[in-house]
Amino acid sequence: QVHLVESGGGLVQAGGSLRLSCAASGRTFSSYILGWFRQAPGKEREFVASIRWSGGSTYYYADSVKGRFTISRDNAKNTVYLQMNSLKPEDTAVYYCAASSIGGTPSRRYDYWGQGTQVTVSS
Repeated sequence: QVHLVESGGGLVQAGGSLRLSCAASGRTFSSYILGWFRQAPGKEREFVASIRWSGGSTYYYADSVKGRFTISRDNAKNTVYLQMNSLKPEDTAVYYCAASSIGGTPSRRYDYWGQGTQVTVSS
């Protein structure tokens, strides 16, 4: 079993920054891909970014966040981060951390999910 806990959400003005954290516990993560997804009211959950837990630095980003968001990890702390800069009102959503042995953008490929953290960007 994998347990994921997100933190760091909040209210920020447009143009501001937030850093989300995802603390992982449970099974070993050496072969897992950790991803961030988000879901706005009335919309489907969408892929934001992903990173392989170990090995080479392989990152993937949704086009909507490229150049503004950065995903990173701290293996010693079993934590994955999402640094979000130049935030826009359309970034408002509940952000979820998820773990997958396959990776990719479809949410169905992710087996473990955190409870989510709310990010609200005011205009």
